[in-house]
Amino acid sequence: MRSILALYQRFRQIVHEGAKFLVVGGVGTLVTIAGADLLHLGVGVDGFTSLAVATLVATVITYLGNRFWTFRHRESAASTPRETTMFFVLNAIGLLIQECFIWAARYGLGLKGGLWYNAALVVGIGFGTVFRFWSYRRWVWVARDGDGQAAVSAGKHRAPAGSGRPAASQPVQPG
Repeated sequence: MRSILALYQRFRQIVHEGAKFLVVGGVGTLVTIAGADLLHLGVGVDGFTSLAVATLVATVITYLGNRFWTFRHRESAASTPRETTMFFVLNAIGLLIQECFIWAARYGLGLKGGLWYNAALVVGIGFGTVFRFWSYRRWVWVARDGDGQAAVSAGKHRAPAGSGRPAASQPVQPG
């Protein structure tokens, strides 16, 4: 039981961030899929443009959710304009990942229709989501140690807000 508790303590921050990220991302995913479907299948806009427009709307929503909820305890990598720019650049890369799956389904495999479009969209969103979570933690909202330096080594973990402990490395006692 102690080893499970120690394992949880070691990964507590990433578990909490990951859960919040998935909630915010779930909202963004619903906006992306509904918007892309509405534009592509309902209005007749091409699939790539539909996804780009829907993703742009979802990006604004997820930026606000991630900045003010998921990663609010982390310092931004730089000033707010740079943070916002990095967020949108990384989202553009995530969008390209998603577009690759739609392109592969349509032109690589020759699949047509709403079912295949949505299947490629969901798989692309999955891969884009993994990239976004990793890249936001790495370049947008970076954990800092007690000296204000980026805590990028595996041994440095930031203390939870309000824990009363310094933000520097806090080793976990083995079970």
